[in-house]
Amino acid sequence: MNTALYLSRTLRQIESRYSHEPLMQRAGATAADWAATLASERNQPILVLAGPGNNGGDAFEAAHLLRERFFEVHVIFAGNPAALPKDAAAAYQNFIEAGGSTSASIPNLPCYALIIDGLFGIGLTRPAEGVYAEWISAANRLAERDHCPLLALDCPSGLNADTGQTLGVSISASHTITFIGNKPGLMTADGPDHCGEIRLAHLDLAVDNDIPADGHLVSRVDFAPWLKPRQRNSHKGSFGSAGILGGSKTMLGAALLAGRAALKLGSGLVYLGLLDPELPSVDLLQPELMLRRADTLLQTDLRALACGPGLGRSSEAIRLLEQALQSPLPLVLDADALNILATDGRLDGNLYHRIAPVILTPHPAEAARLLACTVREVQTDRIKAACELAKRYHCSVALKGCGTIIATVDGVFWINSTGNPGMATAGMGDVLTGMITALLAQGWPAVPALLAAVHLHGSAADRLVAQGNGPIGLTAGEVSDAARQIFNEWVGTDKAC
Repeated sequence: MNTALYLSRTLRQIESRYSHEPLMQRAGATAADWAATLASERNQPILVLAGPGNNGGDAFEAAHLLRERFFEVHVIFAGNPAALPKDAAAAYQNFIEAGGSTSASIPNLPCYALIIDGLFGIGLTRPAEGVYAEWISAANRLAERDHCPLLALDCPSGLNADTGQTLGVSISASHTITFIGNKPGLMTADGPDHCGEIRLAHLDLAVDNDIPADGHLVSRVDFAPWLKPRQRNSHKGSFGSAGILGGSKTMLGAALLAGRAALKLGSGLVYLGLLDPELPSVDLLQPELMLRRADTLLQTDLRALACGPGLGRSSEAIRLLEQALQSPLPLVLDADALNILATDGRLDGNLYHRIAPVILTPHPAEAARLLACTVREVQTDRIKAACELAKRYHCSVALKGCGTIIATVDGVFWINSTGNPGMATAGMGDVLTGMITALLAQGWPAVPALLAAVHLHGSAADRLVAQGNGPIGLTAGEVSDAARQIFNEWVGTDKAC
């Protein structure tokens, strides 16, 4: 599995370094191969939208090859051929000399077998305007009308390839063939909703050996060394004790979900320190959990601590968070712990100067509070926001959402590709917190623990949906059992993938 992610500026460096290679011809050929497969079962024309730059050149190359395979191809182009970049101009000329023609408007045909988007690719950094915006809207409308595939070349036009934000009207592709390397924007924010099925065409370049990637997709390779079978000569103390600090009145369930998840992911002992004055004596659904008052949790012999699930924002919650920050334990901060941190500047120093690792797991609204900005600003560039949080608070961060961003203090980032819309429900973050804490309690380093838990969290939800348990109505509690099953499978697999 190729996990490398490249920002647009890096891709342009790669293209420049390999400018002597016939990259556009290779891109057009791979696009034509997939297009031919997508359109082969339908005896209707193919509509190709060609833009004024190199993405248009890829489209002309693909259209040329599709005509050679006897497809009826209608190419729409509104640019000036003389103004095309060198390679794109050559692709246009070859297409015309082979008998192709272009039109400045979309033909009003009864049905299309396939629509190809070759308007802008990664080159667009502002909303499409004028005729191009009209074509994007028309392509989406025609694909829906004809129930036909819409294939985007490199990146759906109107989608920012670096951030995953839509720039005004954007292509909603059913398929995307991306060239040279994967782009972060295809994997996070609006990207997954606009890309459909993604295929990577390397164009015969060994990029991984040449230019460092800007980031990576999370894969099991990232944490495979820690997926170790348990020795037979073990006891509960061998697998660490995890503490969950939270569960104020009316929010007890958050702490219980986190604690149950920690148990299911293998922590030998799980203690809940609860703020609810009507402290229950036992969790009847998970009696293995040890429940105690919040003040006594920090005097317990723990290997890792989480603070935040159901914590509330009372003066007691603030005091307990301050004590947690002063503890020597690996620490996970979520939910109200993050909200308190965002509003109480006194705590920043305690966090920044900790020796033991800290992990923050904000959703976009919590991230916005921590960065003193708007949710829209966070979502506009999720990678930037996650990296800024990691640097500001000297910790590792998982910015949750579609394509969760994991960032470390040194600026390294990953994007997680597992998970589904069923996870947009109460308690999912609490389960993730419990899973991370369980791995920390078992001695995992912070970054592998965070990568593994995020990837496993989404994988568990994906398995449940595949089994028919969602996405609508999927609950956080169900994810813990599925995560336990998958984690045991991973540990029992000889070779990570």
